Amino acid sequence: MTLAELAAGPHATADAAERARRQDRLQRTEATFEPLPLDGAAARAYGRIYAAVAATGRKTRGPRAFDLLIAASALAGELPLYTRNPGDFAGLGGLVEIVAV
Repeated sequence: MTLAELAAGPHATADAAERARRQDRLQRTEATFEPLPLDGAAARAYGRIYAAVAATGRKTRGPRAFDLLIAASALAGELPLYTRNPGDFAGLGGLVEIVAV
């Protein structure tokens, strides 16, 4: 899911310098990390993530869906979730370790 967001990034700006930075970030990430699959375990974890966010009254659909799928992958893999936007994952502290970078 993170790679999908990064792959869209260069196309989401008209600024050539920013597009180049985003493309560089995508290529470095692809070369460094093996992506986690969105498998059955992640799909089941998504249900738990969805319920936790819904219980806080926050939106669970639309653009937030990508963030929730990323959190579900972390939960399924029993991994911390590193993010520059920890507020995007508010309400998940009991399920996923959120690490601000």
